[in-house]
Amino acid sequence: MSLRNILIHPDPRLKKVCAPLEGVDSAVRKLATDMLETMHDAPGIGLAAPQVGVLQRLIVMDCAKKDEEPSPMALINPEVTWASETMNTYSEGCLSIPDQYEDVTRPAEVRVRYLDVDGQLQERAFDGLWATCVQHEIDHLDGKLFIDYLSKIKRSMITNKMKKLKRERARL
Repeated sequence: MSLRNILIHPDPRLKKVCAPLEGVDSAVRKLATDMLETMHDAPGIGLAAPQVGVLQRLIVMDCAKKDEEPSPMALINPEVTWASETMNTYSEGCLSIPDQYEDVTRPAEVRVRYLDVDGQLQERAFDGLWATCVQHEIDHLDGKLFIDYLSKIKRSMITNKMKKLKRERARL
């Protein structure tokens, strides 16, 4: 396992639509393992391949609470097959937009079809924080960030903060 560098917004790779994976092999499994380690180290509850510079349709997540058994997942080529009309609002953050949180409203429940790390087709229903997280990560695969749901002014303010952060990190 190895940690990957997480891209910080604005980075053009974060705005690209990712290509589907043709299948699951040892390289895909290693990427998923690396991404889970990177996500937990950050720490975060979700991470998409483009956030580590890989423009392929792979996400990892683990929304288990601190007192619960970890429940890491890797979803390959995930797609939402159903979304509830009921909506939930969560304060979302992103490992590619550190220390910035804003309310985003999304469907409260979704059903997602994906391949697991064994290449088996799965379909699973998600609700609560899991539903928010899976939708947030799938958005990354389509080149969309949570700040794209915000007003132009808020989006611009956050983008400027990230540009400043990147300049500060470059000096170190």
